[in-house]
Amino acid sequence: MPSKIDLHSHTKFSDGYFTPQELLEKASEKDISILAITDHDTVDAIPSGISLGKNFGITVVPGVELSSQEGERDLHILGYFIDIENERFKKYLTLFKLERIKRAERIIKKLNTLGYPITIEDVFAFSETSVVGRPHIADALVKLGIVKSFHEAFQKLLGNNAAAYEKKYYVSPENAIKIIQDAGGLAVIAHPGALPEETIRELIKSNIDGFEVYHPSHSTEQMKYYEGITTNYFLYGTGGSDFHGGTRSDINNIGRYFTPPGTFESMKRKSLEKRAVNF
Repeated sequence: MPSKIDLHSHTKFSDGYFTPQELLEKASEKDISILAITDHDTVDAIPSGISLGKNFGITVVPGVELSSQEGERDLHILGYFIDIENERFKKYLTLFKLERIKRAERIIKKLNTLGYPITIEDVFAFSETSVVGRPHIADALVKLGIVKSFHEAFQKLLGNNAAAYEKKYYVSPENAIKIIQDAGGLAVIAHPGALPEETIRELIKSNIDGFEVYHPSHSTEQMKYYEGITTNYFLYGTGGSDFHGGTRSDINNIGRYFTPPGTFESMKRKSLEKRAVNF
């Protein structure tokens, strides 16, 4: 049976719902044999993920999803086969972590001004990660009984343009690509969707390694479009569920979106040439 290769998933170490153990259990249930853990701006789940993966017969690819912005448009850059011990890479992730904490503190200050009794200590107490974001604040709000649900927290307080919203820290796409590649990794644009052609051209000029073609948010037409882009420019066309967990639709997506085995093997060869990881 061909390998099922999912190169996009998240854990509680960023904004996912499950621990690495629970994520791997879900992947195993769907017969996934290769899984990239690509948490936002952190690789804290990778060591345990690689170790736990062996218990399920799943190869865990060290990955990350870096936050970047082009103009007013968010662009997420997936990194694969990264040397997570690369000192420069670790410094960048420390910067991302500190900026996330600063943002969380600004959000909490707004919440306090609005009359909601919550502290940054509350957020860390309910979180299993040192890299906190809006989902962790939402979780704390629910557990403190301030709101009834995760959905209410975002709709009323934390969502874009909501009362306590604060802008996220970003680097440019070019810098995110360089951060990943300097750590020996391959850089792929996550869920590009309806990107303007001009932006696609600029990303290709920036030496991007590929585009995520097969993603739950993409229409059939968009998948075909990015198949064409990756073929014409000799780039990698990857796929993954972008699994976070916590909703029925998201849980249904795992095991449905994959990276072609030939593409993965080519990526692995290139990563070995760059000596990113001894895979």
